[in-house]
Amino acid sequence: MSSFTYDLTLAGLSVGSAAALTGIGLIVTFRATGVLNFAHGAIAMVCAYVLRQCVVGWGWPLWLGAVVTLLFLAPGIGVALERFVFRPSAVLGGDPAQTLVASIGVFVLLVGGAALVWGQGARDDAPELVPADPWGQLAVVLVLAAGVGAVIRWTRFGRELRAVVDDRRLAVLGGVDADRVAAAGWAFGSFTAGLTGVLLAPSVRLDPYGLPLLVMEVMAVAVAARMRSLPVAVVAALGVGVGQSQLTRFHLPGGEGRLTQAVGANLFVAALLVAALVLPGVGTKDALPRTATARVATPPGAWIVAGVLFLLPLGFAGSDLHTSVQVPALGVVLLSLVVVTGRGGQLSLGQAAYAGLGALFTALLAAGRFPGLPRVPELAALALAVLLVAPLGLLTGWPAISRHGLALALATFAVGVGVSRFVFAQPYATSGLSPARPSGFDGDRAYYVLELALLAGALLAVHALRRGRTGRALAALRDHEQGASAAGVQVPSLKLLAFVAGAALAALGGGMLGMGVRAFDPSAYDPVRGLLWFAAVVVLGADSTLGALAAAALLVGLDAGARGGVAAALVGVAAVCVGRFPGGPYEAVRAAAERLRPRRTVRLTELGTGVRRKLRAAEVRAGSTPAVTAGVAHRPAIVPHPTPRPRAVRPLTPPVLTAHALYARYGGFTALDGVDLVVRAGQVTAVVGPNGAGKSTLFHCLAGTVRPMRGRVGLDGRDITRLAAHARTRLGIARTFQQLAVFPSLTVAENVRVGAEQGRVAEPGAVERALRLFGLDGDIRSLPAAGLPTGTLRRVELARAFAGGPRVLLLDEPAAGLDTDEVASLTQVLRALAAEGTALLVVEHDLDLVAGLADVVHVMTVGRIVASGPPDRVLEAHDAPNTAEGAREFPA
Repeated sequence: MSSFTYDLTLAGLSVGSAAALTGIGLIVTFRATGVLNFAHGAIAMVCAYVLRQCVVGWGWPLWLGAVVTLLFLAPGIGVALERFVFRPSAVLGGDPAQTLVASIGVFVLLVGGAALVWGQGARDDAPELVPADPWGQLAVVLVLAAGVGAVIRWTRFGRELRAVVDDRRLAVLGGVDADRVAAAGWAFGSFTAGLTGVLLAPSVRLDPYGLPLLVMEVMAVAVAARMRSLPVAVVAALGVGVGQSQLTRFHLPGGEGRLTQAVGANLFVAALLVAALVLPGVGTKDALPRTATARVATPPGAWIVAGVLFLLPLGFAGSDLHTSVQVPALGVVLLSLVVVTGRGGQLSLGQAAYAGLGALFTALLAAGRFPGLPRVPELAALALAVLLVAPLGLLTGWPAISRHGLALALATFAVGVGVSRFVFAQPYATSGLSPARPSGFDGDRAYYVLELALLAGALLAVHALRRGRTGRALAALRDHEQGASAAGVQVPSLKLLAFVAGAALAALGGGMLGMGVRAFDPSAYDPVRGLLWFAAVVVLGADSTLGALAAAALLVGLDAGARGGVAAALVGVAAVCVGRFPGGPYEAVRAAAERLRPRRTVRLTELGTGVRRKLRAAEVRAGSTPAVTAGVAHRPAIVPHPTPRPRAVRPLTPPVLTAHALYARYGGFTALDGVDLVVRAGQVTAVVGPNGAGKSTLFHCLAGTVRPMRGRVGLDGRDITRLAAHARTRLGIARTFQQLAVFPSLTVAENVRVGAEQGRVAEPGAVERALRLFGLDGDIRSLPAAGLPTGTLRRVELARAFAGGPRVLLLDEPAAGLDTDEVASLTQVLRALAAEGTALLVVEHDLDLVAGLADVVHVMTVGRIVASGPPDRVLEAHDAPNTAEGAREFPA
């Protein structure tokens, strides 16, 4: 091995060792808490700054500064984060939405705090804790990895750690101290972050933005290890580190040379792109805050105030107006997050990349430097840049089709980092650009008027996307993706629409921002800035256009009028509150006001007390209580139908939905083993059986949410085995869910309207008919679905499925959550639907409901149908004793 190759290998091992430390810390934290710690790089940066302050600023010995920083400060940060930020979310159920936003909030808070304390300038005098020889760093990494692996695999603490991640509540019931396990995981993860920061700081310039982003880039090694395997993370880190170092020796001419140099300098970024976009995603749960209630309309007075405030800068002059021109431009960029994240429910951490591309393309087109296109006027360049960037939204739109939660977060973040490193950081693409303003709008005041006009157009476009059929479909997608697909919403196309529209708006705002400041600054569009924008929009109202404008004013105004970092610190504090208050800062304020509000106690007089005593005595003699009486009197019930006559034997009707030889397996378990099924028009077909019999898998195969390994699903003789759920809905197959699938941010009537708009037929009176049929046509129709009783929500879901005019209705545990009276009314309605010709398939455990409703019953066990026929004959052969509640259920 030549001396040059050996030296490059040593340099690569040094970088790879630091990356391996990051991977180990991220994996341990994730396995202990289930949180992908986006703040890992910020913790590394803070620890590096503190060590520098101790040694360089205060003159401490290096060993003392290292002990304080690595053994006390770094673990202390982790324990504090677990105790005060992430534990409240874990206790409430570990919603990935809250943990992700809180993690980004911690990142933004630490970055902003560091900028406030130490300034935004880069420093190159960080003390060197370990000599440049990489063998010592590599030894530390290998010892840590081996030790952690042994602890996780062979110790009691490791078993407790795995139990907490699998199910925190169940682990607590089993006697595991989940808080202690999570705190230990956070402490170790923060220790590795601090060690990474102090090892990297001497070789890179220390600043509040650069080092956190550098550490986040090497997140690729943890993603490649699927956030589980420490050996894979270490090997990947060392391999990428050595590969990146070796690529620096290649110097090719022309474009290939520039590309090779870019990849060689950013191989960890390329690995992050591959790991996030190509490898299977990490985590599958949704990662966005779900709106608890229907969106409250913004008072007209608020828009008047906002309009006045945005017009005020027209009276400014000098630097004040020069700063103000950035607010409308940034407002347009943040409106893109309202479309993608707030309304569409899709996590997007890469909007800064599209804003930067808009600014770059606008400048290149106006300067005549865009490949293959002549120079165009500035306004035309801005419009053309929007058209060019909008299709690039598919870079994040395509991964969103199959990815959710943490996987989508990583994919969008990886795209943002890739664009920043491979486009914005390349001198040949960005050097010498000085965007000019459009002709006639060169002055700050005139350009501000132009920005206001463009902002008004963007607001109208967002308003159009949040209203009508498209708006309701986007809200359904955000609230419950599977429910939206079952209602007929074309989920993949709608996701692509949201990302393309978001990219277009971000490009428009980015182009406006570049022309406003008359410069293209790559640092203004780096991924750290994108995280700050995301956090600001979420905490001020992800689905609020007014919140986006307020966030733009806050970010620009605070950083312009005070020391840099104030806005980031405030946004970080607000985002961290998401961990303690699921509703964000607004809920925190409401909770504090509620605690401070004086309580009034109302007492009855002696006469009132005597009257209440007499009323209660009378109610006891009558056999009821006020609460029960009121509940019966005011509970909305399904519209009753005349009690049908005893069912006679019906002639066989044509088969509508069929299943032939369906096979499905999960790992080594066979869920379906050659199942044949026929669902006929005008009949109620029921499937019963013990838990694990395959009922749910069969149901999902018919609905289109699971594709069988073999077999065929047919609708009127047409093979629909490969059709998606929304396509089957539009052919006439509707379904309900065992776990309620309603859209809480929409009203009852809007929930039903989604089913009517996306269903098989567009019947004008379908919504009103469904509302009347299921007893939802009173005042309840205008109430938000969030907060309604379970029985009412069950009827809302049934009404939505019915409103689409289905030919086949698939019902998964339709009686779940209903009381006896509601079950009786539901039975009458379902019989009426069957009498009108609808084919119904019911999967149900309540055998009394099945006996009174079904025409044909199929009994499943171990993936096969073992008995079929009329309910009186089949259920007698497979009957079960009565339960304590008096209803018969199939034995498990």
